[in-house]
Amino acid sequence: MKVLIVGGGGREHAIAYACSKSPRVDKLYCAPGNAGIAEYATCVPIGAMEFNKLVTFAKEEQIDLTVVGMDDPLVGGIVDVFEAEGLRVFGPRKNAAILEGSKAFSKDLMKKYNIPTAGYETFDSAEEAMKYLETSDYPIVLKADGLALGKGVLICNTKEEAMDGVKTIMLDKQFGDSGNRIVIEEFMTGREISVLSYVDGNTIKIMSSAQDHKRAKDGDQGLNTGGMGTFSPSPFYTSEVDEFCKKYIYQATVDAMKAEGREFKGIIFFGLMLTPNGPKVLEYNARFGDPEAQVVLPRMKNDIIDVFEACIDGNLDKIDLQFEDNACVCVILASDGYPVAYEKGKLIKGLDNFKNRDGYYCFHAGTSLTDEGIVTNGGRVLGITAKGNTLKEARTNAYEATKWVDFDNKYMRNDIGKAIDEA
Repeated sequence: MKVLIVGGGGREHAIAYACSKSPRVDKLYCAPGNAGIAEYATCVPIGAMEFNKLVTFAKEEQIDLTVVGMDDPLVGGIVDVFEAEGLRVFGPRKNAAILEGSKAFSKDLMKKYNIPTAGYETFDSAEEAMKYLETSDYPIVLKADGLALGKGVLICNTKEEAMDGVKTIMLDKQFGDSGNRIVIEEFMTGREISVLSYVDGNTIKIMSSAQDHKRAKDGDQGLNTGGMGTFSPSPFYTSEVDEFCKKYIYQATVDAMKAEGREFKGIIFFGLMLTPNGPKVLEYNARFGDPEAQVVLPRMKNDIIDVFEACIDGNLDKIDLQFEDNACVCVILASDGYPVAYEKGKLIKGLDNFKNRDGYYCFHAGTSLTDEGIVTNGGRVLGITAKGNTLKEARTNAYEATKWVDFDNKYMRNDIGKAIDEA
C-alpha cells in the first residue's frame, strides 16, 4: 500500500521509521518531510496546512492511507477535508481535535465528567484575569487557550510575574490568537508523566509510558520548549498509577468525548501529574508527542499500519498492543539559543555513524538537504535515541551517541533521564 505522512519533524521521522518496517507498505511519502525522513520516504514540498494540495497529491498518487502527525492540521480540520473526498486518513476530526486545540474546552470537559485535573478559571479579558490574580495563591499557571508549539504555558511564582504573563499572552499576543483566551490554573506539584494511547472512538489502548523534559536548561531551568529529551518507560508509572488512570482518566476521556458528540479516533496524549492527591491531567494532545514518539515507537512490537487501520475501522479491541521489555532514551540536540533566537544552516557532520547500528536512532527534527550536505533548519535539530536493557543503560548509550554527530552551536541538556537514578 501507499502511505502519506503529513508533517516534517522528529515525531514524523519516528512515524516514518515505524511505517517503513511494515511489510504492508510498498511506498512511503511525507509532506513536507525533512532530510532524515528522506531515507525512508519520498518527501514532497507541500506544507502541512495546504489541505487542497495534499488532497490532490493523495488522489493523483492513489494514496491508500494518510497519517497526520502534527497538531495544526488536525485542529484545522484536515481529517474532515480528506474524508469528504473519500480518502482514508488517520487522526481525529476537527470537532475531536479541539481536545488539544482549546485548553478551555478540555478543562471544561474534565470538570463536567469528573476527570481529575487542577482547579482553574478561564478569561477572555486581560483586565478580568488580572483582577482574579490579585487574590490568587502562588505559584500559579497561565495557559494560552490555543496551540502555541508547546510554549504557551507560563509558571508564575509571584503576582508580578503572573501580571506580566497575562500581558505577554493576552495583550502583547506573543502566541498570536492562541492568547485571545487564557486559562489560569492552580500549580500542581509532583512528577510529570506522558502516556500515549490509540483510540477508535470506543476502545482505548495505552502505549508504554514516557517522561519528557520541557525546560531548556539542566535542572529544569530556563524557558519551556517543545521538549529537550525523554525516556520510556517511566519508573514512576507504577501499576497503582496505571490502575487509577484506567479507572478515572483514560476511558472516561474517550466516553466523555463520545457523549459530547465528538467521537475521537486517533492518538490521545495524556500529560499527567502524579500529585500527592493522586494522578491528575495536566493536558491533552490529539497526536503523538514529540519527542515521546521517538522513544515509544521504536519499542512497539506491532505493525503500526495494523493499529492505525484498527483505529479508523473501530476494531482496536482486536489488537493486542505489545512493547519490548527494554528501555529507550532520547536526547535532543538543539541550536544554541533555542527556544528564543538561534542560527540555522550549520552543516551537520557524522550522521553516517548511525547507519547499521541496531538500537540507535537519529531522528531529524529541524534539518534540510542542501548542495553542501544536511544542515540545521530549526531550534530542535536531532533526536539522538538509544535503547538499552535498562533505563540507565539506554541513557548511557544515548549520551554516547550524541558524540557521533556535530554541528556549530550544538546544544543539549546533560541531565535527560537523571530522574532514573532516583527511582
